[in-house]
Amino acid sequence: MLAPAAVLAPGVLHGGDRGRCYRVRWVQSPVSDRVLILSWEYPPVIEGGLARHVRKLAEELVAQGVTVDVLTRASADVDVETPDGRPLFEERAGVGVYRIPEPGWPRELERFVGWVDHMNRDMLEAGEALAQEHRYALVHGHDWLVANAAAALSGRLGVAYVTTVHATEHGRHQGWVQKPPQSHIHAVERWMAHRADAVITCSHYMRGHVADIFDIDESRITVIPNGIDPRDLRPVGDLRALRAEFAAPGERLVLLVGRLVYEKGFQHALDALPGVIERVGGVRFLVAGSGTHEQELKAQARRLGLDAHGAFLGWIGDDALHSLYRIADLCVVPSLYEPFGFVALEAMASGCPCIVADTGGLREVVPAGERVGLRFNGGDAEHLGVMIERLLTDRELRDRLVAEASEHVLGFDWSDIARRTRVVYRELAGARVARAASQRA
Repeated sequence: MLAPAAVLAPGVLHGGDRGRCYRVRWVQSPVSDRVLILSWEYPPVIEGGLARHVRKLAEELVAQGVTVDVLTRASADVDVETPDGRPLFEERAGVGVYRIPEPGWPRELERFVGWVDHMNRDMLEAGEALAQEHRYALVHGHDWLVANAAAALSGRLGVAYVTTVHATEHGRHQGWVQKPPQSHIHAVERWMAHRADAVITCSHYMRGHVADIFDIDESRITVIPNGIDPRDLRPVGDLRALRAEFAAPGERLVLLVGRLVYEKGFQHALDALPGVIERVGGVRFLVAGSGTHEQELKAQARRLGLDAHGAFLGWIGDDALHSLYRIADLCVVPSLYEPFGFVALEAMASGCPCIVADTGGLREVVPAGERVGLRFNGGDAEHLGVMIERLLTDRELRDRLVAEASEHVLGFDWSDIARRTRVVYRELAGARVARAASQRA
């Protein structure tokens, strides 16, 4: 039976947070096998899809009998003193979550790189303190943002280091990584992939991509996809009233969701819309998200005369997003670079038909054959317009795609994803035991 991490006293992390929050009175506990996961975001601190991935993976690992601690950061508005500089602790769905207070991160990339370095130093110090209380079987880091701390911890603790590569700087910038700060991030990612004892990617596309740009053997990379839990996609409020806010009866509503950055390809979706509106009539659009490309996209919409046909909503929370999936007639994912395609998976699980770019991991989320969704030639606004028009005007096609997709998404099951991750963990543990035995012989 696993021993408790520490003697706990109830405390407060910050207002409105779910889960039980504690301040920690540190006492030595017996040795136990457990996994330490590092991530720069973990709910309720959410910057993107990584937070949701790490949470669902950690919770499902716990459900399968793994003891999991997550080392992450607290929200920037947390201003509390921790005992002896230790991280704040809370238990969420059986996962021990340790948060280090960090200032808000700067939006300018060069300053962000420095901020990440500081966060890693703080994580390393906190991880070393945790290791005085527990014996970890391995360290699992997510992306370059925590690579330095995760690798250093694995070395100092003498345990394996697993890294999950969710995306690369090379992919985000279409290979333009010759100058700083992109060159720095690319170098960290390359070092991370070579330093790790095991590499996980979310798609077969990403396995090939990572192997190619970092010059490592594909056999070192395990593909474990992202997952979806339809129970998490609960809409809120009156959906009929929400739809009426954005579209009149008889109008069609096109939804675009994600970070507003160049590689997500929203500029091509906007280029496609004027022709669709002219040919179909009664078409409106919503853009949900924020990012560095936001102002440029808004200016493009004005130039194209789209202001009267839709709205930019900015960043919205999960509850509101899940409601938008339910009221939209279709969701377009026009990415130029997409490691996986989580938005498409969420939309399909919510009953919203999808059109996705024929690129990257989207090919694995929406396979060819027009069975669960439609694909268009990535970067081709004219072809995208044709596919949007087709889906908006063919109800039989929409209904068939929705029905097929509702079954398809069940294959992206978090329990299976956790089982496959445990296989990676066990193989690493077995290899280390074998090495230790050979060294003793």
